[in-house]
Amino acid sequence: MNNRIPEDLIERAYQGKSTKEDGLLLLEVPPFELFRFADELRSLTVGDTVTYVVNRNINFTSRCVGTCGFCAFRTNDGKVLSIEEIMEKVREAEKAKATEVCIQGGLLPDVGLDFYQEIVEAIKAEFPEMHIHAFSPMEVYHASRVSGIKVSEALSKLKRSGLDTMPGTAAEILSDRVRKIICPSKLRTAEWIEVVTQAHAAGIPTTATMMYGHVETPEERIEHILTIREIQKETGGITEFVPLPFMPYNNPVGEKMIREGRYATPGLDDLKIYAISRILLHGHVDNIQASWVKLGKKLSQFALHCGANDLGGTLMEESISRLAGAPNGENISVEELEWMIYGAGRVPKERTTLYKGVRELASRNPGRITGCGASE
Repeated sequence: MNNRIPEDLIERAYQGKSTKEDGLLLLEVPPFELFRFADELRSLTVGDTVTYVVNRNINFTSRCVGTCGFCAFRTNDGKVLSIEEIMEKVREAEKAKATEVCIQGGLLPDVGLDFYQEIVEAIKAEFPEMHIHAFSPMEVYHASRVSGIKVSEALSKLKRSGLDTMPGTAAEILSDRVRKIICPSKLRTAEWIEVVTQAHAAGIPTTATMMYGHVETPEERIEHILTIREIQKETGGITEFVPLPFMPYNNPVGEKMIREGRYATPGLDDLKIYAISRILLHGHVDNIQASWVKLGKKLSQFALHCGANDLGGTLMEESISRLAGAPNGENISVEELEWMIYGAGRVPKERTTLYKGVRELASRNPGRITGCGASE
């Protein structure tokens, strides 16, 4: 390693014991030295394989009682899909050889846990092998309150209904100072941690996300990543970490930023976040996902040399990022994703939600139309 990164910092990183001070110091390291170190840890952890999942996003409603200032998806009068309409989308996903459906929606004022259970049970009744990756910590928290039950009970019921994993979204930045500004009615940091750790206790693994590039400080970003590491040390239930750059278009927080002359994060900052995530989470969270929807296809390829080892999912009906100004389209074929991975000098591999290999790939139709949703 280049000696511009202190040897004691390198040693702590290899041991999985990086500190907040290490994270802040890494922000000052020349970018390509930072990327080289992150890439070394990536190689050590997962080798040269880059994974992706064939899945489908199903957003069952845009109607939401939330007041998140960063959201361009929420409406006051959006349609709520019926169970049959949801099932039709699942059938399309199954025909496209998707192994996962990712289901999320807005917070409905009077809809409790029963609706969520009904969705899961309907899917499992028809497609018992389909992996259901659904309902953010905020959705579970909201549904449990509407239903008047504890979060732990809500999670147990969802697990019994057939929920397999949960997206670790609604995390934004795990700082109550930030949350009061951008999402004052959303669950607090401690409540997000509680839902996620209780999900793990109920046998429901989750992902973990970080939406950065709005009102947070560099220190708050580092603290967020280290909070994820602490959860993982306690539960081992996090499958991947997904840094998500904030899209500043068509939402109040972003409009204020743009008036102040601040736009979306520079690409170099995005790549540094991926690298620092890999370094701080080394030995704890093995998979760092680059969102091609948010980063764009070419920057996502470069992120594979900065610590990332997963490109999320193929895409169909991705609407949340698109409405916030993500310019990178609504779908991508397996063929193009694999072309991107080969083009970055890596080896593509289809995975399941839980990062297992997908069997019998050779028997799949290479010309298939693929399913959807950039996995969270």
